[in-house]
Order: sequence, then structure tokens, then C-alpha cells
Amino acid sequence: MTGFFSRLLRRLVLAATAGLLLVGVGAQAQTGYTQTRYPIVLVHGLFGFDSALGIDYFYGIPDALRQGGAKVYVAQVSAANSSEVRGEQLLAQVKTILAITGAAKVNLVGHSHGGPTTRYVAGVAPQLVASVTSIGGVNKGSRVADILRGVAPAGSVSETLASGAASALVALINLTSGGTGLPQMPTAALDSLTTAGLADFNRRFPQAVPTGCGSGAELVNGVRYYSWTGTQPLTNVFDASDGLLSVLSLVFGEANDGLVSACSSRLGKHLGDYRQNHLDEVNQLLGLRDWFSTDPVTLYRQHANRLKQQGL
Repeated sequence: MTGFFSRLLRRLVLAATAGLLLVGVGAQAQTGYTQTRYPIVLVHGLFGFDSALGIDYFYGIPDALRQGGAKVYVAQVSAANSSEVRGEQLLAQVKTILAITGAAKVNLVGHSHGGPTTRYVAGVAPQLVASVTSIGGVNKGSRVADILRGVAPAGSVSETLASGAASALVALINLTSGGTGLPQMPTAALDSLTTAGLADFNRRFPQAVPTGCGSGAELVNGVRYYSWTGTQPLTNVFDASDGLLSVLSLVFGEANDGLVSACSSRLGKHLGDYRQNHLDEVNQLLGLRDWFSTDPVTLYRQHANRLKQQGL
């Protein structure tokens, strides 16, 4: 009997040791999962920020990417201004990041208005950009922006009132995020996001924009282009933003995330449509999302690994 217990104990020790080794192998396999060759730069959308009151715009995403080995930087550009002004600000930050890291290029990831903002940089300085990823990007304009411009035409009293309200919101954002030194022009931002504004932008920066509602060119001027988007405005009844996005979604008449149509979001190789609304795409508000859909953070991690596999 003693021999039996001795043999049993040895087997248990061996099994426990093997289990620990497997855990160690699994942990090592995850090390470097998001470790891209080039730094990742996250770019916010309209009325966005890098971090305000300790809350990231890309909620929980930078840390998740860093834990897997990625070098991640979060840009802060004007909360409300034209794609070109925001693009020039981003270009300056990209050059600073390259100088700090010694990297030759960056991977740009833009949400919403961050889509055209990153595209501008890739258009004027493709030698500095390894990839552009547009998430819920306003790449062909937003019906919501068209309606707002229609009810507040240039030079009207309604435009003045709307611009004043937007400026007050931007001032609050800047106060809490440290972006007070950046120029703001809400009307320029609005014009940039209309269908007409994006049509003009796309004439000057056509790279990877599809002609229809499919994928565009994946590789242009040495830059790889990707996109994904949400198509479900109402995803969590506990999320206070879902109600407004659900109402706004009614103006589209096609699949959308509450602010941008699925077709407008397409750029380069389209990676999929998800049960997310416009804020879910950056894991807001505070991680409230559709509990039965893909975790937004997982999508960013998977994409970083995709870039890694591409040697980017």
C-alpha cells in the first residue's frame, strides 16, 4: 500500500509540474502577441481626446496592446477642426514619435474623424506610415453631418448658435484633457464630415477608398489599409449613449453605427462589421457594450497581431 501511495504521489507531482510547464508555455506564447515592428498610434475622432480625467478615449485599449508587447502612443489633435488641420497636427506628432523610438514608420489607427485624419498623413507622407486602420471612419461622409449642415447653413444664426455650443463642449474637453493649446473650429470639422466635404477630400486623397461598398485597395504607395465598423446602434440598455445613437441611426436607411453608415466606413481591406455602435468601437462608455458580441479590445489585439504577421 505504501508503494501505491508513493507511486500516486510521484504521478501527481509529475502532472502538476507538466501543468505548470504548459501554463508557462501558454504565457510565453502570449508574450509578444501584439508586438508590432512599428509603433501603434491611436487617433481620436470628433470631440475626442487622448485621456480626460484619467479616462482613455480608447478605453482600456492602449494598456491591452502594451501588455502584449506593442509600443502604443495616443495622439491628441484638435477636438473639432478640419481633417487637414488635424492631419498636420498628427504628422508633427508622428515625426516626434519616430525621433523618440528610432522607428522608420508608424501604424496609424483612427476612429471616426480619426479615419480621414490618419489618411491625410498617409497621403502626404507615405514613407512614414506602415499602415492605416480606420474604425467607424467617416470616409465618405456622414448623413448626420449633412443634416446638421442643412439646418445650420453657413452664415446663419443657427450656425452661430450651434458653433457656440460646440465650442463650449470643446472647451470642457480641453480643460479635462490638456488640449487647450490646440486650435478649434467646429464649423470646419462639420464641413469635413459632410458627404460633400469627404467627396472633396477623397478627390485629393483617394488611396484605398472603394468605389462601392466593398473593400478598397489593401496596399497603396507602400501603405497597407484596413477598416472595420459597427452596425448595431443599440447594444446595451445600461449605456446612456445608446439611446441617442439609436435615434440618430434612423436617418440613414441602411446599416450604420449611429453616426456613420457601414458603406461610408469602408477603407482598404475591410475586416468586418460587428454588433457595436460608434462608441462601442472604442470600448466606450466605460466598456459597456453588447455582452454577446466580440469584445472591442479583442479586435484591437487581434489586429495588432495581424500587423505583426505582416511584418508591420
